This record gives sequence, C-alpha cells and structure tokens, in this order.
Amino acid sequence: MTYPLPTASLAELGLAARPLEHLDGLIRAHIAEGRYPGAQIALARHGRLALFKTYGNAKTEPKQTAATDENLFLLFSQTKVLTSAAVWALVEEGKISFMDKVADHIPEFASRGKAEITLHQVMTHTGGFPSADISKGTWIDHKKMRAEVADFSLEWTPGSKLQYHGRAAHTLQAMVIEAVTGEDFRDVIRKRVIAPLGLDREIFVGVPAVEQPRCADTYASEARDNSVEFKSAGLPSGGGYATARGMVAFYQMLINGGKLNDVRLFSPRLIAYVARNHTAEMPDAAMTDIPMHRGLGPHVRGESARIRGLGTIGAPSTFGHGGVGSSYSWADPTSGVSFTYLTNFVSPDPWHSARLDRVANLVHAAID
Repeated sequence: MTYPLPTASLAELGLAARPLEHLDGLIRAHIAEGRYPGAQIALARHGRLALFKTYGNAKTEPKQTAATDENLFLLFSQTKVLTSAAVWALVEEGKISFMDKVADHIPEFASRGKAEITLHQVMTHTGGFPSADISKGTWIDHKKMRAEVADFSLEWTPGSKLQYHGRAAHTLQAMVIEAVTGEDFRDVIRKRVIAPLGLDREIFVGVPAVEQPRCADTYASEARDNSVEFKSAGLPSGGGYATARGMVAFYQMLINGGKLNDVRLFSPRLIAYVARNHTAEMPDAAMTDIPMHRGLGPHVRGESARIRGLGTIGAPSTFGHGGVGSSYSWADPTSGVSFTYLTNFVSPDPWHSARLDRVANLVHAAID
C-alpha cells in the first residue's frame, strides 16, 4: 500500500530550515561519537511529510550494515500508544468503557484485591501494580499471559499515587482486548488501527517473518533481544517496530481529530479525551518525581518546568510517548506538527533525557 502522506517542502509547510540543520548536525555528531549506531527521523505538518532521514547503521554485527529508509526500529514503550489505540477503538464500538472494571472483562483479575480497578486507572498508571511483569513463556501462549496478568499483586492502593507501570499496564490492556474481541491483540491493533491508515508496512506490533529482515538490531550496554521470537511476539508494552515516517503519520491522524486523509479512525472527542492530562500535577515515582501528565495512552507537555521528551519549549498541549533510552514521537495540536526520532541504542540517563530535550526543542524552534 502507498504511504499515506504526500510530501511537501519545509518552506511550503512553514518550517524553518536552520533549526533542522542543527538537528541534522546533532544526530550526525551523536553517531560519530558512538552514542548510537543508527537513527531515523520524520517530520510532518498538516497531513504532509516534510522531512524523512535515515542515518548510520542498522546493524554492527557480524558486520556493519547501513541503515536505509526501509528499516524498522524497535519502538520500545512507544508501542504503548498503539496498544491503547486498540482500546480506544473498542470504546468507540461500544464494546467497553474507560470506566469499566477490568474484572468485568477478566473475572479472575479480581483476585488479590484487584476487583475494583478500572481500565482508566490502568491506562493512567494509577492501578497499583507498577512492578508486575510476565514471563517469556507467555509470548507464544496468550492463555498463560492472561493467567499471569490475572495473578498480578498490588503494591499500593489503586488510585492513590502515580507510578509508571512499564510492563504491566499495557499487557493487561492487551488481555482486555483479547477478552472482548476473542482475537489476538496483535491482529486487533493491525486491523483496527494500523491497516486502515495505510501503515501496515510501516508499523508492526508483531513483525511477520517476511518483514523481519527490515528490522534494525537494537543495542545497549547490556545484551538486547534481537531474536525472531521477540520480533514476532509484539509485546504490547514495548515490542512494536516502525519507521519514523509511519509514526509521524499515525500522530498526524491524532492531531487531525482522529482522521487521516479520507479515513476517519476515531472521533475528535475521543482524541481530545485520551490526549488530555488526566493526572494533573501528580509526580510519577518512576520518573524522578516529574509530573508526567498522563493521558490514556500518550502523556502531555503541560506547563511544568520539567518534562520528559516533549521539549522544554513545546506548547502545553503537545503530547506523545517515548521508548526507553532510545526514541520519542510527539504531536503539537497548536501547529499541526508531528515528529518522530528513533535510534537503535538504549542510552542511560541523564544523557538520554538531555538529548531528547535538545532534539525536541530544535523541532519546536523550526515551527513558524
């Protein structure tokens, strides 16, 4: 299928070239310094693609392989917004509500004092089980995945605080999706979210074997899983793969009120609801107590002095999500701009967060 965004020049879209030249230089410097092997960026505005560039290497072992525009990069936690988007679709189909109790759809989840936890609490990371996780055996056995999710243990009273549920919240959302639809959550994401937008060769939650040669390897100071099994699993919390141009098109749909070209995926009111701040200034205990302004999928810039990934100078309504130590995608409803930055190395803080701020600010500075 043809990529859905037509191209336009920076000048046509009211984007200044100089800050983006600085961004290009910054990324090239990072690669020259050995900060990450490769990267991809994309920038779009008002439904048109203004910039798409690929840098460096997709693989470094057993030999260096240059990255190309066709490479897919691991999204890590950027995947969470795609998983949540499948939940949004089910809300708009009338199959579920954000205020449903999880146990309404997965009765066994009520064990261990979890009977009253709502889907809204899960999606805003206030559910009370931030450290919960699943075993590798669940990757191919979703019946086992559901059983392990149902057995999650509470660490604090649901709704009493905010703490990023890095692997737990979206695995639970995936199991709700399967309970409601009777389908594999990966198929639901593809059929209800990705394919209708014309992005089924740009974004994957579960990469088919035929597409896996396109995947860039991911590196870190510790070993990373680049296996066929991991790529196929499409873990709902962090296993998606995509091109930068695919993600900017997805975010263009979000800031256009749920519509991309002639495809209406969501209603404007749903997008306004999921992309607003639901957690006020509650500090996130997992993010060095930064108020993350959680929506129901993405998080929002807001007006706090500190924020992760969305840029210090970004408009307060800017929203998006990052991938651990590696990437970010965001959209600015006030300007119609969406931006994606992907790399294939997991970099530690404080360097990671500092570079994300510089990257985002350069893009914000280009917006006229």
